[in-house]
Amino acid sequence: MKTSFILAFVLSSGLLFSSCGSKQEDKGQEEEKAEEAKGPIDALQAFADKAKEMGNREAVEPIDFRKLKELLPEKLGSLSRTEATGEKSGAMGFTVSTAEGKYSGGDGESIDIEIIDTGGIAGVSTMTLAAWSIAEIDKETATGYEKTTKLEGYKSFEKYDNQNKSGELNVLVADRYLVNVDGNNVSIDQLKDALKDIDLSKLGDLK
Repeated sequence: MKTSFILAFVLSSGLLFSSCGSKQEDKGQEEEKAEEAKGPIDALQAFADKAKEMGNREAVEPIDFRKLKELLPEKLGSLSRTEATGEKSGAMGFTVSTAEGKYSGGDGESIDIEIIDTGGIAGVSTMTLAAWSIAEIDKETATGYEKTTKLEGYKSFEKYDNQNKSGELNVLVADRYLVNVDGNNVSIDQLKDALKDIDLSKLGDLK
């Protein structure tokens, strides 16, 4: 949730400073500032609305992890699946179902896919696992980047390091299912192709 809190703080600060102008400014300048303020106001409102929506969602019985395992591809391009596991776990009445597939190639390439049904924890807990889903992130470093975006039509988080050739894609489906694709010694295109091999539409329809 750290990123979300930082975003809220930055937007709030922006609103505060944008509202502080000189009393000597003419009416035209004040109207112009009011128009400029609509951007952060709308962004902050959208942030608050999404947080409230997810926070109010009630917990439901998680899907049988075996149904999640069925969505794991047998191959990812030239990478073969070496392991496919799943489990349903929980404590104090909160449960999640998880399926994970591991894939590897002959040149040290590896990709892990994890599908999580957060239905049993819902609300704030889902927000904690996918804080990026209610944030806007766009960051570059000397060797890579991270950003929120849309992949296959779903709100996503994308991170990649060009130097290490490692990265991750995180996708939230139906405000409930989390799909995480992590890779080492692979390109960002390979990670995106791996995501395309997962039937996200079918995942979203699972009940």
